[in-house]
Amino acid sequence: MGRHLHFDCFSGVSGDMVLGALVDAGLPLANLVRELKRLKLAGYRLEQQQVHRGALHATKINVVIRQGFDRPLTLARIHRVLAASTLPAAVKEQSRAVFDRLAEAEGLAHRVAKKDVHFHEVGVIDSFIDVVGGVLGCHLLGVTQVTSSPVNVGAGTIRTAHGLLPVPGPAVAALAKGIPIYSDGPRCELATPTGMALLRTLASSFRPMPVLESAQVGYGAGDADPEGWPNVLRVFLADEQAAVIRPTDVVVQIETNLDDLTPQAYEHVMDQLFSVGALDVTLTPVIMKRSRPGVVVSCLAAPEKLDAVLEVLFLETTALGVRLQELARQVLARRFVAVKVPGGTVRMKVAAIGAGWEKAAPEYVDCKKIAGLTGRPLKDVMDDARLAYAQLTTRKGRVRS
Repeated sequence: MGRHLHFDCFSGVSGDMVLGALVDAGLPLANLVRELKRLKLAGYRLEQQQVHRGALHATKINVVIRQGFDRPLTLARIHRVLAASTLPAAVKEQSRAVFDRLAEAEGLAHRVAKKDVHFHEVGVIDSFIDVVGGVLGCHLLGVTQVTSSPVNVGAGTIRTAHGLLPVPGPAVAALAKGIPIYSDGPRCELATPTGMALLRTLASSFRPMPVLESAQVGYGAGDADPEGWPNVLRVFLADEQAAVIRPTDVVVQIETNLDDLTPQAYEHVMDQLFSVGALDVTLTPVIMKRSRPGVVVSCLAAPEKLDAVLEVLFLETTALGVRLQELARQVLARRFVAVKVPGGTVRMKVAAIGAGWEKAAPEYVDCKKIAGLTGRPLKDVMDDARLAYAQLTTRKGRVRS
């Protein structure tokens, strides 16, 4: 039976906060130190410290450097260090994915190619240990599902090696694409690139805290200690139920019949509906009154997205009215696992069916991007991703995809 880890990022997230929170939630530091030796890096040691951040007690993990790297790290060199280690395959793969995301974000921020990024700010040993230690810590705790709250990124400005930057900085802003973020609290940086890259790699969804039973709670402290503000990352760690509990939520089904909209407009309408938060959009051909051919536009949306969906339907189509129905929906718990294929990285969407069964499917947009960049057939890229995931997984049973 696996374990569910939920990140509560009310004061942002950073690599050292992740390490501290995992240790505070029950990961023995001695076990982490022993397993990190498989990374084959020397010149550092880990120290555990109990601190106060605001009104909270928290664990601070410090990486004490005796000797660092001799020059800034390239992505290729990071990959070589990971490949030379004896870490579990899943830990190496996820750690590579974190650094790939960091390199892509830094490249976008500084307008350089991903392969040419030099990790000045994340390339020192402490950040290397933060990344690999965070991934490894989840592995040692038996975590099989990770979720996260929306992320507080902080406010104001920060001074970096590149000059004065707004919060969130360009790299954090790039990594936050698709992740719910907000600004609250003191005027300082609360979310770092390393922390955001870890979240993007580990978390399968970003939502309010799910229902957890008998959860252990851990608090990991950040370096900053703003007056009156609890600068910690809180995590909840709970055993997953032996029987899969499929979450149930409520969605609204919105339908309307159309027989006088030009067919060229449907693609645009669907794009607009998805952009405002529709969960699904389908078009069904029907025969309407007076034997006229028509189309039923059907949308699923969360109740809070209803007004936005209605605005698109009334603005972009000829609809004069819609039908609304609230529906209960059961969904499979899912997570994303990044795998490497020739030409890039593909996210595998993995859903738990129950009784040890899972099904996994490659993300279409990732495969399409790689196919476009490499000129390879899309189906071959998707097959490579399925094979890479099958080789990566070490759990019992088999994957249905």
